[in-house]
Amino acid sequence: MRFQSILIALIVTVIIMAVTFYFTLFAINVRAVGFWAALIAAVVIFLIVKAVSYLVLCEIKGGVGTAEKEYQNYRNGKLFLIPAVIVGVLILIAIGGSTMFHAGKYASIMTVEDSVFKEDLAETLNTDSIALMDTYSAQMLGDREIGSLSSVVSQYDVSGDYTQIDYNGKPLKVAPLEYAGFFKWINNRSQGIPGYVTVDPVSMSADYKEASQGMKYVPSAYLGQDLARHIRMRYPTAMFGNLHFEIDEKGTPYYVASVYTKKVMLFGGTTVKGAIIVNPADGSSQYYDAADVPRWVDVVFDGDLLCQQYNWYGKLQNGFINSVIGKKGCKRVTMYSASEEEEDSGDAVPLNDYGYVAKDGDIWIYTGITSVNGDSSNIGFIMANERTGETHYYEVAGADEKSAMSAAEGEVQEKRYQASFPSLINVDGEPTYIMVLKDASGLVKLYAAVNVEQYNLVTTGDTQEECLQKYRKLLGGGETDPDSQSGVNENTEEQSRPLQAEGEKNITISDIKYIDIDGNTYVYIITKENEIYRQKVSENEELLFLEPGDKITVSYNGKEMISFQENNR
Repeated sequence: MRFQSILIALIVTVIIMAVTFYFTLFAINVRAVGFWAALIAAVVIFLIVKAVSYLVLCEIKGGVGTAEKEYQNYRNGKLFLIPAVIVGVLILIAIGGSTMFHAGKYASIMTVEDSVFKEDLAETLNTDSIALMDTYSAQMLGDREIGSLSSVVSQYDVSGDYTQIDYNGKPLKVAPLEYAGFFKWINNRSQGIPGYVTVDPVSMSADYKEASQGMKYVPSAYLGQDLARHIRMRYPTAMFGNLHFEIDEKGTPYYVASVYTKKVMLFGGTTVKGAIIVNPADGSSQYYDAADVPRWVDVVFDGDLLCQQYNWYGKLQNGFINSVIGKKGCKRVTMYSASEEEEDSGDAVPLNDYGYVAKDGDIWIYTGITSVNGDSSNIGFIMANERTGETHYYEVAGADEKSAMSAAEGEVQEKRYQASFPSLINVDGEPTYIMVLKDASGLVKLYAAVNVEQYNLVTTGDTQEECLQKYRKLLGGGETDPDSQSGVNENTEEQSRPLQAEGEKNITISDIKYIDIDGNTYVYIITKENEIYRQKVSENEELLFLEPGDKITVSYNGKEMISFQENNR
């Protein structure tokens, strides 16, 4: 009876776990948490089925005493001793592999090279290589393009997952079409997805490209044509993720999946060891080690992983205790909250904050580096290659990306435009943020350039070219348009003339920043509405006592604050 119950339990467990594997797609790898979760589930299922089948067999064959004994073991929890031990061991392994005990190993996963900004990033001479488009804007353009194709729009949607790539030396966003539901897949699975959308972030234009062969193995398909399932069946032990769409230099579509490994014990220190490239037309695939990935592939190390690896490097290089107590020399990438509503409610989730730069045929992410104390200024920034993981650090102190966006919005605050996440460029040797300003409907209205080191240097223009022309004049001390440069006067006579208040407003302070400009300390006040006002400390030392959350009445001229009165003290 015992052998029969074991056999029954084994068959049932194998069937259940095979179905589980087919739908959950866990990697059969000891370094994958999902594998251990499945193993524990398999042990529990096996023990329960074995106990139940044994009890039933005992009842059938009249072994009541034995059945009662087995039932008591079940009630006393002895059957679950094995999975409990496995869980306990895994918890100990996870703790043992944490940053607490292996700070040095975590810090050494990423190699960071100190570089000089002016030498590393070529000077921007024209505007045809500057990508200034966020995913939302790309989605709007892509949806509009597909909406004009009646034969396509009825069966397919444009995927919202756009990939930033370098296509023949130019930045480009690409996204595949996807099935508009299960029944659309049923009707079209034999011919597959017909094409994809490209969006030019420079010209702000979208095009639909028809593939030479239909793409059958895609993320929006089902059952055997589901791309993740197709990869898992061919690579059952691979820990893959970051599954995304790219095209080669000839426009042929492919899907790329990063393959991960762990550097610290079983579960700690995630990094990329290679990539799987899949032809979605016929399902053929090839694995490449990270060093051998084809040159046209742009994304192997995703931005979130690179930011995580830099945080390990920046926080843990002087040991775990220092990262918790002293925090001497601890750095991290800049972070932002998911939404202003969450930030106001205290439920904000910190997210990695990075943009993209097309350089030397690759896509690099860039992000500001700040102290772990979380102020609103950068002590430098990094650029990391998404294909190779190569990372460069630049020691350039200045405003973080969010502050630069607020400065750009402040130039036209009466219009209430919103700044997109900026791109980083080199203008006459000066690190510069450049971004678009959009209206409430998401349409691009203006372009803005903000100096990284002195973010009071701001210009706006109707085109990228006009914006950069004004910015170069500003850097060179030339004349600029006073309408777009409220903070810069044309001559010293105007500079010395006292400003007259043009209005008053009640505001709530969201943030305060102190910037040194030519030996003068300016206080920048950012309101809850992202408006910006500034004043020299020497003109009013009471500015030093203001704090975020204070409610004040300001007298202002443009963004220059003439005086203020506190309302909450």
